[in-house]
Amino acid sequence: MFTKAFILMVVLGVVMATPSDIYSAPRHPTGYREEPKPYNFNYGVKDDYAGTDFSQNEESDGNTVQGSYTVQLPDGRKQTVTYVADDYGGYRAEVEYYGEAQYPHEYGPPITFRPQAYGQPSYQPPVPSYQ
Repeated sequence: MFTKAFILMVVLGVVMATPSDIYSAPRHPTGYREEPKPYNFNYGVKDDYAGTDFSQNEESDGNTVQGSYTVQLPDGRKQTVTYVADDYGGYRAEVEYYGEAQYPHEYGPPITFRPQAYGQPSYQPPVPSYQ
């Protein structure tokens, strides 16, 4: 009887000692703040064969991030997004379009050809022979 009462007291003590909301516990020690790390980068890709044309540049002073990216849209226009992001204002973007949308009269997959190395004959698929 004494053993059951002792076990009940231990279990009750453990239950009372756990926080009521385990998800509200802080993930970092109080006052933890990572030092700002400034950076900047940019890249661009332009592939006339595949029709790919996009680029991005971005820089940060450790507190505010600002940059822009440009994408060639399938309808022929170029879209440029210029943005600024920080802890107080969040993500703020301005979107601009250049050019006029072009819509073809015929729809379907684009017709592309594999590039050939200089001096090599073009690829000829084998002709099936039926008997």
